[in-house]
Amino acid sequence: MKNQTLNRRAFIRNVTLQAAGIGVTSTLLGIAAPHINKPVLPKIKFAAVGINHSHIYGMTKTVMRGGGELVSFYAKEDDLATDYSKAFPQAKRMNSEKEILENESIHLIISSAIPVERAKIAIRAMKNGKDVMVDKPGITTLELLKEVKEVQAETNRIFSISYSERFENQATVKASELVKVGAIGDVIQTIGLGPHRINPTSRPDWFWEEGSIGGIITDIASHQFDQFLHFTNSTSAEIAASQIGNINNKSHPNFQDFGDVMVRGNGGTGYIRVDWFTPDGLKSWGDGRLTILGTEGYIEIRKNIDIAGEPGGNHLFLVNNEKTQKINCQNIELPYGPQLVNDILNRTETAMTQKHCFLAMELALIAQKNAVWI
Repeated sequence: MKNQTLNRRAFIRNVTLQAAGIGVTSTLLGIAAPHINKPVLPKIKFAAVGINHSHIYGMTKTVMRGGGELVSFYAKEDDLATDYSKAFPQAKRMNSEKEILENESIHLIISSAIPVERAKIAIRAMKNGKDVMVDKPGITTLELLKEVKEVQAETNRIFSISYSERFENQATVKASELVKVGAIGDVIQTIGLGPHRINPTSRPDWFWEEGSIGGIITDIASHQFDQFLHFTNSTSAEIAASQIGNINNKSHPNFQDFGDVMVRGNGGTGYIRVDWFTPDGLKSWGDGRLTILGTEGYIEIRKNIDIAGEPGGNHLFLVNNEKTQKINCQNIELPYGPQLVNDILNRTETAMTQKHCFLAMELALIAQKNAVWI
C-alpha cells in the first residue's frame, strides 16, 4: 500500500480506491482486478427471440454474466438454431415466439433479429410484461421509435439497446472512470470512428438493403451516438450535418458503405465516421477508435487493435498536463450485464437511462434521414 503515495501530485491522486478499485490502481500498483467472468448465481430467467446477427452470442453471455439464466430461444432458421444450441445447450428451442412471450417466469427477452424486426419484437415482448434488450440498431425508423417509446411508457418495461462498443469494451469502461474523476478536465468533443470489414460473401441478403438495416448511420453509428452522449454528458443534441454514400458497392444500389456526422449537444460536440472499408491486411474486423478531448487532456481508445503495436484490443492512452501513459484495461470488469439484471429486479436505471437509450437511437435516425448523398 506504500506505493499508493508515490505519485499523489500526479494523476493517480485523483483515482482513489473508492472511485474504482481497478484500472489505474491495478495497472500501476500491481493489484489484481476483479475477474470479469466470475460465476454468478441466477437471479432472472431470460430467452432469445430472433438470432440473425451473431451479436446474440455476446448479448447472451452479458446477461449470463449479470446473473441471468438462459432458458429458451426461438429462431425460424434451422442453421442458426443449431449453432446457438451448440453454444448454449441449456436453452430449449421453442416452436413459436408466443410460447416464450406467454411464459410468466421469463423476465427478459433479448434479440438480434433482422434489424427491421427488432422494434416489433420488443413491442410484443413489453406488451407481455417482459423487459427487453435488443442488438443495435434497436430501431430502424422514426415511426418505429415513436411506437416503441409509447409502448415503453405504457408498460413501464425496460427497453435497452446493447451499445456494446461502450458496454462490452473494457477500455471504454475505463475511460468512463477517468472522465468521471476529471482526468482530462471538462469534455469538449468526442470523435468516434467505426470502420468495418464487409466480407461480402458471408452476408445475408437483408444486409444489403437499407429497408432492413436502416442505413449505415442508423446501423453502425448508433454506437458512436451513445458514446457521444455518455462522455459529453449531453441530455439533448442536434445534428449539424450528415452525409452517406455508396462508394465501392455499386452492385448493391440500396447499400451504403460510408457515412459521417457532426453533432452538437448541450454538453459538447461530436464527430462520427462509419464505413465498410477495413482492408484485408488488418488483423481485426475494424480499427474502431474513440478520442475524448477535454480541457486538460485527452483520451484515445483503440478498441480492437493497436496497429503495428501491442496485440489484442482495449488499448487506452491518456494524455494530460501531468503525464502521457498507456493503461492496461485487460482486467477491467464490465458492469452492464450485472447492472441490467439488477435494474430488472429493482426497477432502476443504473445500466442506462431510458431517455439516453432512446436519444442515442433518435439522433442516429435523424442523421440518417437527413443525410446528404455524396
